[in-house]
Amino acid sequence: MEKIEHRAVKKFLTKQGKTPQTILQEMLAVYGDSGPGKIMIYKWHTLFKQGRDSIEDDPRPGQPIETTPEIVEHFDRP
Repeated sequence: MEKIEHRAVKKFLTKQGKTPQTILQEMLAVYGDSGPGKIMIYKWHTLFKQGRDSIEDDPRPGQPIETTPEIVEHFDRP
């Protein structure tokens, strides 16, 4: 959940017209080492400036991984 919170903050600050460098400084002041890195701040700043609205991950290609009790039992056997 933390990355979604960080993205929401980045989106808000981007919409306020803040630069990526300013966003980085402000997020470091609040989140410290648990905050997002410089690369992620620049990436999401660019995406929001280009019109992206969602803070959720994009769907990834491929079949979703499914786990059933039977599969877990199969791999838990000695």
